[in-house]
Amino acid sequence: AQLVEFGGGLVQPGGSLRLSCAASGFTFSLYGMTWHRQAPGKEREWVAGISSTGISTNYADSVKGRFTISRDNAKNTVYLQMNSLKPEDTGVYYCNGRTYWGPGTQVTVSS
Repeated sequence: AQLVEFGGGLVQPGGSLRLSCAASGFTFSLYGMTWHRQAPGKEREWVAGISSTGISTNYADSVKGRFTISRDNAKNTVYLQMNSLKPEDTGVYYCNGRTYWGPGTQVTVSS
């Protein structure tokens, strides 16, 4: 099984990015998926989660109202739309599903 994240980059404060995580090797539609991030010098933290059907979502307080998690089970992909980005959102973003982790994608929010 494999998860691969895409879409990271450098963005100015207040900007937006959309991360994607492509899954393969397991029945994606049966599993809830989560996004996590790790800032330099800090532990990895949970950011958002989505149920297997996409009906239920939840968010860390630090991103609520700014980030949106979604999924497309036909494409075996989960997304994280990030708006109103802040410098403190900087870090490596990882997706997780069925205990698998992707390698991560770097997000840097800086002017």
